[in-house]
Amino acid sequence: MILCRACAQETPTPRCAHCGEEQPVEHSELTTLSIAHLDCDAFYASIEKRDDPSLQPHPVIVGGGKRGVVSTCCYVARAYGVRSAMPMFKALKLCPQAKVVHGDMRKYVEEGRIIRRMMEDLTPQVQPLSIDEAFMDLTGTEALHGGLPAQSLIKLQNKIWEERRLTVSIGLSFNKFLAKTASDLDKPRGFSVIGRGEALEFLESRSVSTLPGVGPAGATALERNGLRKIGDIRTVGPQRMRALYGDWGAHLFALSMADDPRKVDPHGERKSISAETTFFEDVSEIEALEDILWPLCEKVATRCRASETAGLTLTLKLKDTRFKIITRRRQLPEPTLLAARIFQHARELLAGDADGKTKYRLIGVGLSNFSDAAAADKGDMLDTATPKRAAAEAAIAKARDKFGKDAVQTGRALKAEWEDEE
Repeated sequence: MILCRACAQETPTPRCAHCGEEQPVEHSELTTLSIAHLDCDAFYASIEKRDDPSLQPHPVIVGGGKRGVVSTCCYVARAYGVRSAMPMFKALKLCPQAKVVHGDMRKYVEEGRIIRRMMEDLTPQVQPLSIDEAFMDLTGTEALHGGLPAQSLIKLQNKIWEERRLTVSIGLSFNKFLAKTASDLDKPRGFSVIGRGEALEFLESRSVSTLPGVGPAGATALERNGLRKIGDIRTVGPQRMRALYGDWGAHLFALSMADDPRKVDPHGERKSISAETTFFEDVSEIEALEDILWPLCEKVATRCRASETAGLTLTLKLKDTRFKIITRRRQLPEPTLLAARIFQHARELLAGDADGKTKYRLIGVGLSNFSDAAAADKGDMLDTATPKRAAAEAAIAKARDKFGKDAVQTGRALKAEWEDEE
């Protein structure tokens, strides 16, 4: 079957018989596949380029100062080797001509909500993974939309471009794992399909890092036993995988067989909201670490406010010069989305590891175990400071929304910026 990506109509040849365009999607299983993954292409950078046409021809990096990291970058910058989570100094060394934009999380969240509503117009079965990507299950929507799920997805992709001037990539398959894998195959503005007929052969030669949940450490653990390709996992069999890695090994074997029983869950919640930065130079002094920690706490608070959530569990992350990662967690007395409270608890955790001698190259902070923001930061009869602080931070957020993020700055944040510019 061949569908035209310009008009979503079925056509007998790659050149559309209806509109004359030559943008085909061809696959024998298009009539039976309904699980999709939508991913906005270089989301933050694409929004900045859309809103500031002068940025269009340039490589654009969205991120912090020279001691920060790259949040995302456009595809022009990626051609120079720039990647998300890369230290900013390294990114600028690779691409010194890049235009650096600090970004506006509220703008990105609102754009993500608009696109989410477009997805929900197709199906109620939308499971967000972040502000710029989500799974969709379009099973049974043919009668509602008068066409196949694949045709509805083509129309959605075109609508997002026409109305928002942003591109998205879509993967279509029979389960979530393969749908997400497909969406990465042909960026930007890709539309890729993986059917049941070719799934096993497709996975055979791909790296184990393709599997969800297999990061660098997991890939290294698998490679120690000669498991470099997904086909290697399939070859050793389920019993050996379970013997080597327990339940995780059994899970990986199932994925190697293209078996992913997870359903698209509209109520699946985001697991955490966090922010971290890699330092330009290693840092050991607790005062300097606190100065870097504060804007990260503000960033987490901003993201919580934008998503109308509050977290009950706080996590502090440190990475030393030997690349050892230290993670400290604390259950808070009540859910919070206040930067001041996040900072208060994070600095207490930090004090246990910042001895003035150990040097660190990264610090991060995050919240998890979410509840509705309306239930957060109420304090009690003896705690009058928390409600006042909540009101103050709400007023600051309102001022920044109206006049820009630099409209109101704390002394600690300004101190960190001055040091960054020295």
